[in-house]
Amino acid sequence: MNAFQPDTLIKNPHACHVESTIEIPAGAARVWDVVGDFGGFNRFIPALARIEMTGEGVRSLRKKFFVDGQNLVVEQLNSRDDQAMHMTWTLIYNTLGIDNLWAAMRVEPLADNRCRATWTIIADHTDAHTPSGFRDFLQGFADEAMGNVKRMFS
Repeated sequence: MNAFQPDTLIKNPHACHVESTIEIPAGAARVWDVVGDFGGFNRFIPALARIEMTGEGVRSLRKKFFVDGQNLVVEQLNSRDDQAMHMTWTLIYNTLGIDNLWAAMRVEPLADNRCRATWTIIADHTDAHTPSGFRDFLQGFADEAMGNVKRMFS
């Protein structure tokens, strides 16, 4: 009898939930072209030196290489809907002290050629962070990135 059972290291996180939302004076489709480009986050996150993609669409992987030359994040695209303008992804590997992470990006059209973009992150930390320090780290990272997106369209 085989004692092996299906298992995975990817778990849905629950400890820390942050959201960064911006309103942008631009059409939703134009903003989605930026924040909905899974392989293009280096366009609005200056800490990223480059991104390497493996595959296309759902289940594709992105490797995010940081400008410090030491940090790396690998994530998998879980879902993507270009009509509804939202996508989700999960952390596979990182050097940043993050245990599990699930994230979503969505863009909602508003009146007068404006839109709202929201980045949601739910994550668990390792012992490398205190709970409050981890929340501040995630919120600061998302807020800086989304602020950069807003400046791109202002």
